[in-house]
Amino acid sequence: MSAPSTRPRRKFWGWGREGEGLSPAEREGLLERAGKRWGSALAERRPVPPPEEGEIELRAPRVELPSALAADLGDAVSTIAHERLVHSYGKSFPDALRAFQRHYPEPPDLVVTPRDEAQIERLLEWCGEQGVAVVPFGGGSSVVGGVESAVRGDYRGVVSLDLGRLDRVLEVDRTSRAARIQAGVLGPALEAQLQPHELTLRHFPQSFEHSTLGGWIATRSGGHFASLYTHIDDLVESVRAVTPAGVWESRRLPGSGAGPSPDRLLIGSEGILGVITEAWMRLQDRPRHRASSSAWFESFEAGAEAVRALSQSGLFPSNCRLIDAAEAAATGVGDGERHLLVLGFESGDHPVEAWMRRALELVAGHGGAVPQRPDADQGPDAPRDAAAGAWRHAFLRAPYAREVLVPYGVIVDTFETAVTWDRFPEVHAALMARTAEALREATGRDGSVTCRFTHVYPDGPAPYYTFQVLGDADLAVVLRQWCEIKRACNAAVAELGATATHHHAVGRDHRSAYDRQRPEPFALALGAAKAAVDPHGVLNPGVLIDVPDRGAGGGGILG
Repeated sequence: MSAPSTRPRRKFWGWGREGEGLSPAEREGLLERAGKRWGSALAERRPVPPPEEGEIELRAPRVELPSALAADLGDAVSTIAHERLVHSYGKSFPDALRAFQRHYPEPPDLVVTPRDEAQIERLLEWCGEQGVAVVPFGGGSSVVGGVESAVRGDYRGVVSLDLGRLDRVLEVDRTSRAARIQAGVLGPALEAQLQPHELTLRHFPQSFEHSTLGGWIATRSGGHFASLYTHIDDLVESVRAVTPAGVWESRRLPGSGAGPSPDRLLIGSEGILGVITEAWMRLQDRPRHRASSSAWFESFEAGAEAVRALSQSGLFPSNCRLIDAAEAAATGVGDGERHLLVLGFESGDHPVEAWMRRALELVAGHGGAVPQRPDADQGPDAPRDAAAGAWRHAFLRAPYAREVLVPYGVIVDTFETAVTWDRFPEVHAALMARTAEALREATGRDGSVTCRFTHVYPDGPAPYYTFQVLGDADLAVVLRQWCEIKRACNAAVAELGATATHHHAVGRDHRSAYDRQRPEPFALALGAAKAAVDPHGVLNPGVLIDVPDRGAGGGGILG
């Protein structure tokens, strides 16, 4: 297969790679809109400049590998400042805040980028014997505190285990339409290696460019398809992981009724049970037919009813995202009054115009303003519907906006959940109201809260909420304000009976809501499973469950 990809240096303080970000025009437009919203309170502030590596004094590594292991790992081990900074945090709002504060009190002692499973096995053995925590690391795009190196408990040190060298498509089964793929491959490199086979995984989370297959599996990532194949779960055929107790590999099968699924326990395990090294993945034929369209609704409730009808129709649109008026306006595609539905179908086998025509009939029947005629079936490279294309561009550029707004103390963050259709109206109203109240209580200012559907099911939607408010001029105070808001959002989701997370993972930031969501017997079973495969409790402590014998509580920025 093709050779491993070479990774440019990642920013340690922001999204993406060094040199990437918003253009000057995009920055100017963003700050102009923020200025109109916050007026003199924002204009009087002097933004904190991005940190430079030389400004941050890192503590010396607390552990040292024995000579034999160090010789075996060779250049896989790094104590370079830049690598330790990159592997200290993920890409959440509080991670960005702490970066701009130059606050890196607990970097990993070592960053290890193994070349093969044998090196992982030997490293895990040593870490278990020495009581050194191991944090598996893919692309580092976690927004929930899932990869940060600050762990609680009586650990001698922390190793960040970066899977970046395991980045190849190892085997393709064209007959079964599947491939064996290493866990450290980034999204673009994965698709590039599948392209000669006319195949695609077609899993495109917002972090696609900067996240890995192993990360998608470990966090139960949500991807491209708004219905049917919504999660990475649906695309996993079998998984292989290295645990301190040995290799965990499931049999490759199209389906099985043989007891609880070993794959399902690893999918979403967030690194606490083992280090995912490769997986057989179910693939798709590359799309040859595509149709996209959009519609407008006078009320979000009417749009939600239309989406419910679509989700229960059996049409299974690849794109079905309802975006409220405020969010549509913020992306430059709406007037702030009407709500936007982005709709799309695609296939590698057959034209999809008939599916689009029927979908738009359902939309019109629920009060949606639709095009006079549905878009004709298009080829894979045809341009998208104008509104859909504009929103998609803004969606992909959004993570870069944080590094522009954070230095001014603007709090911009998101949370997402899922709930059944019968309860959606009341849950949505409560989440909008309680989030707005949390913004006021934390900052003393009114903020904005918007909503969109990212994925939809016959029994309910996955609403995704974005909130923004001007915090304090002191970034240390902003961090405390964010913590107050996040705790309130977690509490609201838990009390309303929605899920702690639909696709962002639990990490450390959602532990309080997740602890209330899972059944207590399951928590005991998960703890027993971890004790069996990770007897020393060194894998990603504080994520999903506590490690009682080490005094390792949930931890994280929320405490």
